[in-house]
Amino acid sequence: MAATGYGYYRLVIFLCMFTGYSLYFFNRKTFAFVMPSVMEEIELDKEDLGLITSSQTMAYAISKFISGVLSDQISARWLFSIGLFLVGAINVAFSWSSTVGMFSLLWFFNGLGQGCGWPPCGKVLRKWFEPSQFGTWWSVLSCSMNLAGSLGPILATVLLQYYDWRTILSMSGIICAAFSFVCLVFVKNEPKDVGLPSIEPAAKKGTKGGNNESTLSEFLLSPFLWVLSLGYLVVFGVKTAATDWGQLFLMQEKGQTVLMGSSYMSALEMGGLLGSLASGLLSDRAVARQGLGTHGNPRHGLLLLMMSGMYVSMYLFRVTVTPEVPEIWILFLGAMFGFSSYGPIALFGVIASESAPSNFCGTSHAVVALMANVGAFLAGLPFSTIAKRHSWDMAFWVAEVTMAVAIIGFFLVRNMRTKMGRIAEKID
Repeated sequence: MAATGYGYYRLVIFLCMFTGYSLYFFNRKTFAFVMPSVMEEIELDKEDLGLITSSQTMAYAISKFISGVLSDQISARWLFSIGLFLVGAINVAFSWSSTVGMFSLLWFFNGLGQGCGWPPCGKVLRKWFEPSQFGTWWSVLSCSMNLAGSLGPILATVLLQYYDWRTILSMSGIICAAFSFVCLVFVKNEPKDVGLPSIEPAAKKGTKGGNNESTLSEFLLSPFLWVLSLGYLVVFGVKTAATDWGQLFLMQEKGQTVLMGSSYMSALEMGGLLGSLASGLLSDRAVARQGLGTHGNPRHGLLLLMMSGMYVSMYLFRVTVTPEVPEIWILFLGAMFGFSSYGPIALFGVIASESAPSNFCGTSHAVVALMANVGAFLAGLPFSTIAKRHSWDMAFWVAEVTMAVAIIGFFLVRNMRTKMGRIAEKID
């Protein structure tokens, strides 16, 4: 009976979060989807467009960190639903606006709402799924972004044949806000909310102290938290550099066409989708075989392998691509890099959440995600400055060296204590 109960609730909760996060992501990108139509009606230059999109990006980074911490203190169900409602309402308000200042302000609030999406998902997944299933469902849920990102532009283009951009944003916002009430009703924070036993191991008898929860200082002083954070900074920074600047590198220094540059990016994203799914499935098998202990994480081996794949594909991309090289080789390297980079991105989130104490699960992901945003920033102006003063080849060489150092570092600490916070000691 309990198994049937778990299966039903897991399915309903996961479908709600998958659909909800797809709506989160679609409504994050609606302005980008209808941008040409907006520019036909309202005069916007490149600086205006940059201001609008940057306001959202900045707010999203701040909000994602704060909501990660909040998800450990308040109901994840309420946080997810309130954010979804806010994002929908902002899209409706955006459709009523016509000035750059109001666009930027509203898109800033959109970014604040967007940050409430993923941290509650991670919290709920950990409460409802076994450690040997956690990585798989985390990866599948992250595919909601790929789904919305790939179908969104097509859907918007079709709808623009029949409606104006204001109507599309209003419809999208109303659907988003309405679905927030569905999530509020059907998403449950943990099994105990519906009378089912918790799947998390309880504090065992015969241990020192009845309470196994860690304090904030014990959690923040865990070395593995900062090892993960630095690793995520490097991986996410290198991945962002490749996705943001790889197309320009191909065209400006490798003699490739605009079409080839776009095809490379498509191959990278397709490889990324497969890499994200594979990382969850394969690392869950390792957890099922070995279990989660206090030292060394079973997912660490796959993480190292995929990080090595990032290094190899970047090196081959920089060294072997010439104007005469077959196009299929460039596409293969793009898919290989996407597979090898999106996998670790999923794994860092999974490891950060499962290695943290239960009462700091959301905070752990918030900290490593914040460091990832630092990496993304370093992949912007600092990376392009190296390219401007030297060359794209030199900039990508620096990224390779940084990646190699991170791989060596992670290999050396593969058996370190990975359990963050307090570990209950047995009474002699």
